[in-house]
This record gives sequence, structure tokens and C-alpha cells, in this order.
Amino acid sequence: MNIIPIHLLDRSTVQQFFTIHWGGSPQMVVSTGVYDCSELDGFAAIQDSGEIVGLITYIFKAEECEIISLDSVIENQGVGSALLQQVEAFAAQHGCVTIRLITTNDNLHALRFYQKRGYQIVKVFPNAVEKARQIKPSIPLVSSDGIPIRDELLLIKQLL
Repeated sequence: MNIIPIHLLDRSTVQQFFTIHWGGSPQMVVSTGVYDCSELDGFAAIQDSGEIVGLITYIFKAEECEIISLDSVIENQGVGSALLQQVEAFAAQHGCVTIRLITTNDNLHALRFYQKRGYQIVKVFPNAVEKARQIKPSIPLVSSDGIPIRDELLLIKQLL
């Protein structure tokens, strides 16, 4: 597996990845904005066959890096960890002192993943997903394991 900057890939390939894995749209709607993840900076995990097995996207705001999306096709094989480490190192090299991200209350897998890697929940935005649904109505009301999807959680990690 190789980690490469997304800009080295054809953007249509990146858009296709999001379309397949997100159910039709590369659009991410969170309280910090509306993003087309296929247009953002980031890194891709590529297998020797050339297949994309993971993508992470981010934006920089002054001395802060915000992770917009992190997707791994292969679970528990280090793909997500490698992508996250790549962004953390890149952000630190570019003067960022904080990395932040937003996830939803139902995303227990992501909450577990990020907290194990030093991220801390610092704020809850009650009912923020209702606002996001006004822009992107395809956001489900309930997760696959029955948890109502309604709140956003802000996680932060300070870089050394």
C-alpha cells in the first residue's frame, strides 16, 4: 500500500470513489461548511493493483487543519491510521498546531478510532444534523444500528 497526495490522481477517479462509497454524492455537509470532498486536498491509500482503498481530505484554516473525510475500504488493516498519520505530519510541517474534525453522534466506530489516537471530544452541536439535512436530504435519520443521527461532535488533537 502506498500513500499519495490526491492531486496525483484523476479527479474523476476520486469522485467515483466517493460516489460508490457514499451512495451517490461526494458532498459533505457539516456545521463548518458544505464541501465537495472530490475537490479537496488530501491523501489516498493505493494498493499495488492501483485500487484506492482509502481517502482522507482536509482543509487548512490558519494554524488549524480540519479533517473533512476519512474513508477506508479495508477495516482493521491500518489504512485509516496511515492516512491520519500522513495528514497529521503534513499539517505539522505546514505550521498547524491543532487538528479538528466533526463526526456524528451515531458514528461510534469513528469516535473509538479517533479517541484511541489522541483526539478529544470538546464540543457537541445538538441537532446539527437536522440543519445539514436541509442541504443534503439523503442523510439518514437513523444509523444502521438504530441510533438516531442528530448531533455533531467536535474532536480536537493538539500537535506537538
